[in-house]
Amino acid sequence: MTGKSKQADQDFDAARPLDASRALVPSVVRVNEVRVRRGFWPKIRKVAAKIPFAPEVVSVWFCARDPQTPTAAKGMMLAALAYFVLPTDAIPDVLAGVGFTDDAAVIAALISLLGANLKPRHREAAGEALKRIAGED
Repeated sequence: MTGKSKQADQDFDAARPLDASRALVPSVVRVNEVRVRRGFWPKIRKVAAKIPFAPEVVSVWFCARDPQTPTAAKGMMLAALAYFVLPTDAIPDVLAGVGFTDDAAVIAALISLLGANLKPRHREAAGEALKRIAGED
């Protein structure tokens, strides 16, 4: 082991929280933000009736856009939403029955980590948005 990697191992503390300024690269957050802004609503309109976790996904979207949500939480939410929006992911969404299981797992993991940031106003806004989408069909 080199001296540099030994030092990195000694500096690492699994119990210490991640430093958000180092964990979230601003350029990646911006890319995810653009990707989500362009692709989120078209995808939700297309799949909302097919996925049981649509209310959670839309709640996360509203939370990520809320100025009161901490920046680090927004970055992770945008990453999860970008994964949801991407047409190419671990399990292609076109596969009936299993196509959204990976997306559901990502959203469930995100909510288990950051669920305290999801406020009733985010859930209410999501419910209203999904009702509007259902009315469009």
